[in-house]
Amino acid sequence: MPAENVQNFIAGKWCDPIKPGETFLRKDPANGEEVSKHSQAGKADIDAAVAAAKKAFAGWRSTPQPKRAEVIYRSAEIARKRKEEIAQLMTREMGKPIAEARGDVQEAIDMGYYIASEGRRAWGLQIPSELPNKRMYTMRQPLGVCGLITPWNFPIAIPTWKTYPALLMGNTVVFKPASETSLLGKRFTELLIEAGVPSGVFNLVVGAGSTCGNALVEHPDVRMISFTGSTTTGLGIAAKAAPLNKRVSLEMGGKNPVVVMDDADLELACNAILWAAYGTTGQRCTACSRAIIHAAVYDKLLKMLVEGAKKLHVGHGSDPKSFLGAVVNEKQLKSIHGYVEIGVKEGAKLECGGAPLTQGEYAKGHFYPPTILSGVTPKMRVAVEEIFGPVLSVIKAKDYDDAIAIANNVEFGLSGSFFSRDVNLCHRASEEMEVGLCYINAGTTGAEVSTPFGGWKNTGNGHREGGPTVIDAFSEIKTVITDYSGKVQKAQIDNN
Repeated sequence: MPAENVQNFIAGKWCDPIKPGETFLRKDPANGEEVSKHSQAGKADIDAAVAAAKKAFAGWRSTPQPKRAEVIYRSAEIARKRKEEIAQLMTREMGKPIAEARGDVQEAIDMGYYIASEGRRAWGLQIPSELPNKRMYTMRQPLGVCGLITPWNFPIAIPTWKTYPALLMGNTVVFKPASETSLLGKRFTELLIEAGVPSGVFNLVVGAGSTCGNALVEHPDVRMISFTGSTTTGLGIAAKAAPLNKRVSLEMGGKNPVVVMDDADLELACNAILWAAYGTTGQRCTACSRAIIHAAVYDKLLKMLVEGAKKLHVGHGSDPKSFLGAVVNEKQLKSIHGYVEIGVKEGAKLECGGAPLTQGEYAKGHFYPPTILSGVTPKMRVAVEEIFGPVLSVIKAKDYDDAIAIANNVEFGLSGSFFSRDVNLCHRASEEMEVGLCYINAGTTGAEVSTPFGGWKNTGNGHREGGPTVIDAFSEIKTVITDYSGKVQKAQIDNN
């Protein structure tokens, strides 16, 4: 099957780049078969997309919010009908196992239903005045043109986290997906077109971040940038956007810990860690990268983890037996292996995995087995830097206080979990772990669309995706004050 071509979608029309750049050919990371291709777009295409979005803004913002929500709901319904088709494509384009690909699409569907339901909320406050015959309330209004930059690891779900609330609040959108999943970006665009999004309200531009991404961030008519990706790139975006006074929502890296105390259900903890560490082949921002285990149960749980990891099947994502699929590309494969080598040099012990799979069914793909490093200390690079692959660092803790200190000893603060039967310790951990998502007796993954998603420290900059608070990122608050007293009231001066 030849690679499907991906064009830009600007002002309601599919179009080639104005000045086409190098052709990007995307191959199935599991077997090398061609999947998609696109010509790199550039600044001129971003300019055209932003101009289209700016032109469409007035009409879209004046569309009643419940009507905007209906477009979102219809797109979720269309995604539900096309779920299997999109999931199968996801497995081919970025390597995710089919069960997880279906979950990715289902999350997008759920987000559509959830955000559409928010379309009939007032999203304002009635505020009592300290003076008579005076009414005060707040309302939320759109920002304008929003630039949305998304990664390859959740290529349908994450675009909905950003696009749906942006559209609901009356903004218009320029969407730049990752080059590795441009075809899935096209499929998402098709959902919105079929759902009836008006011309210019949603625009797709496909190209490298160094060209399209920078042009979007620096464009004077883009009022907001929402980015998910690496901390280095995210902080660079913030620096470029700051002089232009743009709103920026950042969802960046993680180094997520699972803390296991001596009284924990070890079988439950083991299963949760294996899923959180190796689901999506470790290529998710909430993946468990560190297991911090109480000294009293360290040896026992380590043995359970190693035995469990060795049983996990690695293979093409379309095979239902595959627990781990392919790594997204060769560059990421080399990065993962490089970290394992660093860990061993630093003194960690390689318990299992530890080298790319290259023989037989793995020969044409990018595969890395579930890997465990034991004897990791809190200051090793593998204990503090994001690896973004199927590598688990296992760290021994003396007691509760030591475990929490180790968990917090990183620059990131996205997700963390705590296993114990002691309800008091569980409550303490929920307060003392420096994370935006804290799981008790569960792994570090599995956030639901109705909950705020985001992290502390160098994981984010205070905004949240999902849940009711996502509306904050994509809207402005206006306070309306109506004085019907018929005289000039001087607030605090009259009320002393």
